[in-house]
Amino acid sequence: MANVPAAGHALDVLALLGRHVAPIPASAIARELSLPRSTVYHLLAVLRERGFVVHLPAERRYGLGLAAFELGSAYARQQPLRWIAGTVLARLVAESTHNGHFAVLDGRDTLYLIEERAPGRPSLVTEVGVRLPAPLTASGLAMLAALPDRQIRALWPSRRDLVRRHDAGPASLTELRAALAAARELGYAHEDGSVTPGFTSVAAPVLDHNGYPLAAVALTFPTSEVSSDERRELAGRTRAAADTVARHVRGRPSGGGAGSATTEADAHVATARARSSAATPAS
Repeated sequence: MANVPAAGHALDVLALLGRHVAPIPASAIARELSLPRSTVYHLLAVLRERGFVVHLPAERRYGLGLAAFELGSAYARQQPLRWIAGTVLARLVAESTHNGHFAVLDGRDTLYLIEERAPGRPSLVTEVGVRLPAPLTASGLAMLAALPDRQIRALWPSRRDLVRRHDAGPASLTELRAALAAARELGYAHEDGSVTPGFTSVAAPVLDHNGYPLAAVALTFPTSEVSSDERRELAGRTRAAADTVARHVRGRPSGGGAGSATTEADAHVATARARSSAATPAS
C-alpha cells in the first residue's frame, strides 16, 4: 500500500492544475497542496512522462497535458453513450427476451460497459468491467470489422498474438480476416461457443460519423433455442438498436438496412440525452 499516498498526491496535482486557468509553477503546487517541493517535482516528472502534465521551461510552469484532455474527453464521450445505450439496450432485451450487452474496444480486448439480463435467463461471463479477447466475442468482431486492415495487422501482427477459449475462436490471421470479412458483408458479427459453450451471440457496431466503431450492441442466447432464421431476426434487432444509439450520439445510423428504430424508442433516447446533457457541462 506504499504507493497509495503517492497516487492520491498525483491526483491532487491534476485536480489543482485543472482548477487553474493557466499553467502554474511547481512552488505554487507545493504551497497549495502542502507538499515538499521534492515530492512535487517527483510527481510532476511521472505525470509528464505519462503525458498528463506538460512543462513550459521558459515560464517554469506546469499545465495539463494531452493525456488529461483525452481522459476528460473520454468521460464526456462515454457518459452520454451509456445513458443512450442503456435505454436502447433495455428495450432490445425486453423485446427479444435474451441477455444484452454494450461494449467498447480497448486495444485487443472487448470491455463490457453494460449488462442487461432478461428475466429467467442465466448469468453469463460478460459482466460489467469484464475483458475478453476481441476476436472471441461477437461485439469485438463487429467493432474490428469496421477498422482498417492496417490497424488489425498492428493489433495482431502474428498468429501467436491470438488467444483462444474452449478451443474456439480464430486460430490464424487468415481465419480472423475471414470472420471480419463475413461481418462486413452481413452487417453484424456472430460467435458460436467461443465465449461460453452452448451459447451464441450476435452484435452490431455503433459507428461515428467517420465510420469508426465507438461501441457494439449484442444479444446472447442458447444456441439450441434459436434457429438460423431467428438468429438473423435477432441480428436485425441488434443492428436497429446500434443504429438508434449511433443516430443519437453522432447524428447518423450505423448503416446496413436493418430498419430504423421506432418513434417510441427515439423518445426514450431523447429523454436520456436530455438527462445526460443536464449532467455534463457544455464544451
